[in-house]
Amino acid sequence: MSAYESIKQGLNEALEFAQGKQAGAHVHQIALPVVDVAAIRASTGLSQSAFARSIGVAKGTLLNWEHGRRRPTGPAQILLAMIAKRPSLVSELLR
Repeated sequence: MSAYESIKQGLNEALEFAQGKQAGAHVHQIALPVVDVAAIRASTGLSQSAFARSIGVAKGTLLNWEHGRRRPTGPAQILLAMIAKRPSLVSELLR
């Protein structure tokens, strides 16, 4: 099967699923953890600037998360949950 045919098949399956025509489809839902960004950062011992740099976000983004104006989503939320479980993770990976 060519790449085109594979993509076309996937799109057709997605359309059938959206229209309720595909009964055998499996949907996986993953519960993302709620994170306390300020507490996670504090557990690392890093300043706001250093922590933001270490996880690849702007300091303003980190401040918005810490003050509750915004919430981290997707990969950032997962990364923060991992750091919450193991605060030394950032320093270990960046050595």
